[in-house]
Amino acid sequence: MNPIFGRWLAAIAETAVTRWRPAIAQNRALRRIPAVAETATTRWLPAVAQSRAARSLPVLAEMPIVRRSALAVAGLTCAAACSAVGGGPVGTTTAAVTGGPVTQLTQPAAHPQLPDDGVRDAGSEATRESDDTPSRETLVPYGVQGNQARITLDRDQWDNAREIVRVAREEGVGPRGAVIGVATSLQESKLRNLGHLGAYNDHDSLGLFQQRPSTGWGAPHQLTDRHYSATAFFRGLKRVHGWQDMPLTDAAQAVQVSAYPFAYAQWEDQAADIVQQVWPRVH
Repeated sequence: MNPIFGRWLAAIAETAVTRWRPAIAQNRALRRIPAVAETATTRWLPAVAQSRAARSLPVLAEMPIVRRSALAVAGLTCAAACSAVGGGPVGTTTAAVTGGPVTQLTQPAAHPQLPDDGVRDAGSEATRESDDTPSRETLVPYGVQGNQARITLDRDQWDNAREIVRVAREEGVGPRGAVIGVATSLQESKLRNLGHLGAYNDHDSLGLFQQRPSTGWGAPHQLTDRHYSATAFFRGLKRVHGWQDMPLTDAAQAVQVSAYPFAYAQWEDQAADIVQQVWPRVH
């Protein structure tokens, strides 16, 4: 007989006689199946411990079907007895049987995938993430238009995206509005909170959405404030009649009045991915 298997049988038999049998006898739930409990504790396991025949039949004991059957019976009896001893559900395996360390059996926690840079929002909690993730149909209700662009975001860009999504929540435009906002910023600044770029600047455009002081969006110091610029964008979006039913590029263009009105469409897919990850973590 395999020595490890022999130790299992001996330990199970000893534990059954000294601990499990009294616990089973006192457990109300297990008294509902007296035949199983009585047979397991008064006949099967003591017989294994006392039978010379079992110890003298190594070939039989080494047969896979016999090992599986014995261990299955032992496992079921152990589960019931551990529940009776502990007064609750089975959560651990006993070290007395295997001679090894006690292992806690727990359900794996569900955690949504983090953004590429692994940065969590400062106040996020996993418990509030799972039920608040918007569906793809909510984010992109009409499908994307044309070829899609995509860039790799660094920590600052992810942080700016979170701020846009946070303001979208505050302004009540929902996940779809957040997608429009993130896609617009991807096109205008690649999610960078840009100051004045000197000779490279587009007129007097500033900030995440490249809004212009000269056209009434606000003062320069306001337009480089992320919360202010995102709020200004979403309030402009809410003034567009029927924006919820428009293609993304049309809704963005109605707010931005860009020289390139169809350029926003190419960022819809990435913007939807960003919002799907960030939305449950910002409040």
